[in-house]
This record gives sequence, structure tokens and C-alpha cells, in this order.
Amino acid sequence: MTPALLGQADAAALAVLHAGAFPAAEAWGPDAIALMLGLDGGFGLGLAGQGFVLARAVAGEAEVLTLAVAPAARRRGVATALLQAAMRQAAARQAEVMFLEVAESNAAAQALYMAAGFAEVGRRRHYYSDGTDALVLSRRLGAA
Repeated sequence: MTPALLGQADAAALAVLHAGAFPAAEAWGPDAIALMLGLDGGFGLGLAGQGFVLARAVAGEAEVLTLAVAPAARRRGVATALLQAAMRQAAARQAEVMFLEVAESNAAAQALYMAAGFAEVGRRRHYYSDGTDALVLSRRLGAA
């Protein structure tokens, strides 16, 4: 599985995928996705119809903005492939560390990130619209 680079022209299709992967209150529309892809250092990687990751790499640090996998494509290595590709892309953009937030209630995503070498470095209280806390995770890059 080799994710392809995405651009702002992909925003509408990505919004459909995001809506299928997240609860309605957390889903991003095409304008939000296009905005993220247009950020300084922003990039997206995707596997057609299966999932995508949006990230940003600026000033030596990277952040996963969102990682979405279609329900039908889950448990097939899609998220791992996307995360690994994002880490490689961030490292190629001179990022030395990557950060992300994950819902404390999302055990499957936490397992994915921990298996990839991420560790908890903080907590954002009531980060999500349902009041759930976000765990802040980070990982040094270079061995992605």
C-alpha cells in the first residue's frame, strides 16, 4: 500500500470519506479539508476510497491533523500505512518530532499510535465536542 499525495482538489471526496469515518459532530467538510491542505507545510496522503491522513510539518515539528479510514477498510493495515507514510513525509520535510491528539475513549486508535512508537505527553481536557478528553501523543521521527 503506497498512499498518494493529495491536494485541495481532493477535498470534496475526502470530506465524504471523513463523514463516514467519524461521528457527525466530528466530521470535517470540504472547506475545512481544503483549508488544512492549504496550510503552510500542510500535506495529505490517501489510499483511494479507503482512507487518508492530513498532516502539517513546520519549523521542525509535525502534527497529524486527522486520519480517517472508511469503516469497510478497517483492520486491513490502511491506518498503519497512512501513518507510516505521514511520518516519512514529515521527516522528509525536516520535522524531528510528530504530535497528534486522540480521544481517550478511542482504544483502537491509541493502539495504532502506540504500536507506531507514540507516547502520551499531555492531555487536552474536553477537547472533543462530546466533552471527551484528548490525549496528546508524540514520537521522534527519523526511524519512521
